[in-house]
Amino acid sequence: MTNIAMVGFGGVGQALVEILEEKENNLRNQYGLESKVVAVADLMKGSIYDKNGLDVKKLLECVKQDGTVETYPDQPGVVKGLSSIDTIETTNADVIVEVTFTDVTTGEPAITHCKRAFASKKSVITTNKGPIALAYKELNQMAKDNGVFFGFEGTVMSGTPALRMPEETLAGNEITKISGILNGTTNYILTEMEKGKSYEEALAQAQSNGYAEADPTNDVEGYDARYKVAILANYLMGEPLDYKDVVCKGISDMKMEDIQQATDNGEKWKLIGKVERNEDGSVTGEVGPEKVTEDHPLAGVKGATNAILYECDLLGPVLLTGAGAGRKETGFSLLIDLIHYQKERKLQTS
Repeated sequence: MTNIAMVGFGGVGQALVEILEEKENNLRNQYGLESKVVAVADLMKGSIYDKNGLDVKKLLECVKQDGTVETYPDQPGVVKGLSSIDTIETTNADVIVEVTFTDVTTGEPAITHCKRAFASKKSVITTNKGPIALAYKELNQMAKDNGVFFGFEGTVMSGTPALRMPEETLAGNEITKISGILNGTTNYILTEMEKGKSYEEALAQAQSNGYAEADPTNDVEGYDARYKVAILANYLMGEPLDYKDVVCKGISDMKMEDIQQATDNGEKWKLIGKVERNEDGSVTGEVGPEKVTEDHPLAGVKGATNAILYECDLLGPVLLTGAGAGRKETGFSLLIDLIHYQKERKLQTS
């Protein structure tokens, strides 16, 4: 039995809990994965712990009705009011699911959460870009030193396996360059502009659809894609690349005439993030709007979809496309990591 503590319980965390409930029999029969949620700690929704496991249906109902987990029924064994650190260090959780708000300037509080979990011999699964973009090497080594699992599949393309797929199925290839549409919001805006909308109209539509935040800076200025480029460099290229060293330009100054001119020339504008290995072995990254011809692999990627192109020395170019955002899709990325955690645990005990 795998005991899970949720640190952060917004839409993505709740989606994972729903998936675990929905797929319980399949996960047990197919992967030998049996789990229970023993704790939740959320800055806004409160915290709750029961070493014997929480009733997730009641838990989700409390959040839906009251916006808090602390209206969960009081009963013997239930503890309320623990801090996130106490939840990590003092509960009987085996895996900490870290899904707090991403602060990619400091990486906090997620970096501290990861460190405290590893020091407590607990595994971590996260969708939080901050720790991976800012402290991957240190955290990965700390996880290894403590013999625990560190999963972060959802940090680049949500549930689309942009990290694990190339690591496993492209093994033996040297990946010389990675380029992709790593932000669904900007791709949606550019697609709508191709239909005749102005940048302002397309952005408003993206916000209305829930793709863009009220403050869209992180997406439209390319910052989100820049963090993902750093993660790809660190994880798949094996080279440390600070996100601040990734040259970055967004799409906020794109005009309708830019889109139309490209269309007239048989081209499309895409915000592309890329990382490349240079002849001297170093790795560089950049993010910016580029015109691609209509026969380019990324040209046909429309709407809020993401895509990533791996250029390999043996296999050539390989394109992966899929959802780059979404509550359930990102929850699925956590499930991917949880299944791999279970597989590793089986190997260790066999």
